[in-house]
Amino acid sequence: MQVQKIFLIDDDIDDQDIFIQALHSIDKTIQVSCAKDGQDALDKINEPGFIAPDLIFLDLNMPRVNGKQFLAAYKQFDNCKNVPVIIYSTSSQDTHMQETAALGASLFLVKPTKFSDLKTILAKLITEDWKAMGNL
Repeated sequence: MQVQKIFLIDDDIDDQDIFIQALHSIDKTIQVSCAKDGQDALDKINEPGFIAPDLIFLDLNMPRVNGKQFLAAYKQFDNCKNVPVIIYSTSSQDTHMQETAALGASLFLVKPTKFSDLKTILAKLITEDWKAMGNL
């Protein structure tokens, strides 16, 4: 599967910028849209004309609606219920991995500390069969 559109949900603007820079250094044609928290994401998904992305990257710790609350709610929208969600968090707690998997997350990615590591992981996620990768 070649990814064309990504939706990033993360309240940290610096993390958004780094994510977009890493992604565009791999493939400038990928469209990235962002939401500042889970509520902002749900509002955008509910807008008329919203086109479902190929992948959703979701932070866990956010104000208003956090990542777990978003996971519990987003499948109610027909236009996104089949979109894979990849947790993108600083957390590496097994309980967070288990809870988000039970809520329907497809993969758990711990935010890498190095830009080069983020690029390597994103390159695999957008071009390879990442479903066999397990949690990262």
